[in-house]
Amino acid sequence: MSPLLRRRRSTEGISSDGLKARRPHAGVLRRERRALLKARADAVGELGGLLVEMYRRGGFRDDLLAERAATIVGIDSRLADIETLLHTGRRVPRCECGAPVLRGSRFCPNCGRELDARRTPDAVSDETVVEPAPRP
Repeated sequence: MSPLLRRRRSTEGISSDGLKARRPHAGVLRRERRALLKARADAVGELGGLLVEMYRRGGFRDDLLAERAATIVGIDSRLADIETLLHTGRRVPRCECGAPVLRGSRFCPNCGRELDARRTPDAVSDETVVEPAPRP
């Protein structure tokens, strides 16, 4: 293969010719998102199990709980970055407080508001629902 057609590998976000590396392909980002969602679910389950075990033993280790929670927050941060990259050019879903939220989230990661409230029938459409008259 000629040197002109060969792709240059990027390191640390900077390619070998000094230019910024391009954004990863959407398929790569989606695969990473799936893996991170699974890792997050596993980490939340482990954190819950750890909390229950500490409760059984009668003592809590705040340092251990904080370490596990920080891992989950780090995963959430990377997931938010991926969502931003995937939805560049499209509107990123946001909470009323202005914080970006992941699709499928039930609560805002910033303020804790429930996000399902805007999916109620009253919020979805402005049409008045007319109930049928009862049968005699």
